[in-house]
Amino acid sequence: MTLEWRALQRVGLSDLRLSPEVFWNLTPFELSLLLGLDLAASPLTFDRFSALTREFPDADLGG
Repeated sequence: MTLEWRALQRVGLSDLRLSPEVFWNLTPFELSLLLGLDLAASPLTFDRFSALTREFPDADLGG
């Protein structure tokens, strides 16, 4: 699932009247609950998780 952050910001900050601090501290699941969305319909599968880890590998922090 791809999140449309501009649209979510517009809804969260304008329609829901959340402060930026509250908006950015919400998890995508919490935001979906506020918006009445059902994220359970599209769970994170192993294949999707694998694709995400390839697309966004952990940074080497030199440790």
